[in-house]
Amino acid sequence: MKKNEIISQIPDVGEEQIKLLEKLSNAISVSGEESEVRSIVKEELSEIADDIRTDALGNVLVTKKAKVSNPIRVMIAAHMDEVGFMLVNDDGEGLFRFEVVGGVDNRQLVGKPVLIGKDKTPGVIGAKPIHLTTADERKNPIPLENLRIDVGLGSPNKCKVGDRATFATKFETWGPSLVGKALDDRLGVATLIELVKNAPENVELLAAFTVQEENGLRGARVAAYSINPDLAFVLDSTPANDLPVWDDEENGRYNVKLNQGPAIYRMDAATLSDPRLIDYLVKIGAEYNIPYQFRQPGKGGTDAGAIHKQRGGIPSVSISVPGRYAHTAVLIARKSDWKNTLALMYLALSNLTREVLSVDR
Repeated sequence: MKKNEIISQIPDVGEEQIKLLEKLSNAISVSGEESEVRSIVKEELSEIADDIRTDALGNVLVTKKAKVSNPIRVMIAAHMDEVGFMLVNDDGEGLFRFEVVGGVDNRQLVGKPVLIGKDKTPGVIGAKPIHLTTADERKNPIPLENLRIDVGLGSPNKCKVGDRATFATKFETWGPSLVGKALDDRLGVATLIELVKNAPENVELLAAFTVQEENGLRGARVAAYSINPDLAFVLDSTPANDLPVWDDEENGRYNVKLNQGPAIYRMDAATLSDPRLIDYLVKIGAEYNIPYQFRQPGKGGTDAGAIHKQRGGIPSVSISVPGRYAHTAVLIARKSDWKNTLALMYLALSNLTREVLSVDR
């Protein structure tokens, strides 16, 4: 296929895609209970996929076959789960003790509205008001054991121990910005859905919508072993570190900013990305004038951390949409970064051949 023809087929981010992202963002799918997002994925792809199944852990594994002989088998993963909470004790009077699921900072919790369970029962994370605290208490984050989710006396029977809860933030667009909860990694899920819908004919696309990424990359480990691909791309969201600093020092941690395109991972706490795949993404970005940036080594990780260690080893690399305020009640990302992430991945798939892996790592 000629270059101009490939460019003309790049999927766009328009009103339909943003509506899908809104639906995904507003869904409650805290790690271990991803059924709501799983249902959306299956609804979107059941008539498009050549094969779609749900494995024992709850991953949705989708195959879109190639239309060439002996195609390269490409796994693309995006996690369906989000950080949140689990009710662990009913204290009575509509108050529930809870634990966090995934990496959530206690400083972010007090006074936040939440939604609980499949019925999306409203509640609020409560603590002593400032009037009743001591000077020493105000100097430190409130311990989790001192916080409660309060659902009021009108609806305690709708909630039970074991229910998941998450922030009650509703998705919005603010000009060029995408604003909502769980955009880590509903941006990746929405991107992967579009790639399946617009799958190039030269690769066998093995889409893995994974579970339990936020508490140990568990779904990806099982999915990668089952799929056994030739290589893997992981779609995620990474923290943007672009707020002003008083001394104006260079952003050397993560080194990721909004409006500068998808972030390609060289290394994180869980993975040393395959240099052949890094070079390939850079080549595609340069050839098609797609902006990109590099995520510098730092904390955190993606599903690639589990995928690359399966079987005899799976060459892997992660690509993320930057976002501010990760793992809080709201994340802010840019439409342009999402659009360029989708474009870079589509072009990478459309041009992919076995030659990319023909050289030593």
